[in-house]
Amino acid sequence: MESVSNLYHQEESVLKKGIVNGLPIAIGYMPVALTFGLIAGSTGLSVAEAVLMSMIVFAGASQYMALTMIALGSGALEIILATFIVNFRHLLMSAAISEMGEKSSKKVRALYAFGLTDEVFAVASTKEAPIRSHYIIGLGISAYTSWVFFTGVGFYAGSFLPAIIQESMAIALYALFIALLIPSIKKEGKIVIALAFLGGIFHTIFQVWMATGWAIMFGTIAAVVILEGIEQVFFKGRDTR
Repeated sequence: MESVSNLYHQEESVLKKGIVNGLPIAIGYMPVALTFGLIAGSTGLSVAEAVLMSMIVFAGASQYMALTMIALGSGALEIILATFIVNFRHLLMSAAISEMGEKSSKKVRALYAFGLTDEVFAVASTKEAPIRSHYIIGLGISAYTSWVFFTGVGFYAGSFLPAIIQESMAIALYALFIALLIPSIKKEGKIVIALAFLGGIFHTIFQVWMATGWAIMFGTIAAVVILEGIEQVFFKGRDTR
């Protein structure tokens, strides 16, 4: 019984450490979540729908994209597929953390995989393997709580903010994508720029024949496939950055 009690206290201590280390992430999520809640209200979502989206999806870039597509009148299937593509990187992050993490049950791994955002992954990856499962869960708790709570706060903030300020807050959508893109440009250079350029071209072409939601999805897929093909044929074995 004593060993079980010691193990429980150890896990509790690791969980608390993860929650504390996740506070900087929580603080960083505040303005983005506030803006998401505000824009969700102006898009026509109810507070329950906005908060529920943050609770279930828990992915900033995808939620912003979904709001844009909702405003454009895109269908549910278009939105689901487009956000799936945007979130595809989470499969790779989950696989990496699974390799670096301690051995644990599928339920525990599924729990921390749900809370594995870019920022949670970055903080967890700084720890030496094997990374404690409860530490990753603790990071996720801080990030998740902040994101969901401030989504609701942002929604109600729209009820007393002037309309002109609410409309100007929509720039957060573009600011978020730029903030996500710049670190990738610094790291990958020409590849990211070429991918963005191709995606824009294909989206413009596809939009002539199909709805915006489908154009975004197929434009993204086409850009990735074409760029990968070019790299394999012309730049295999070279540094393209």
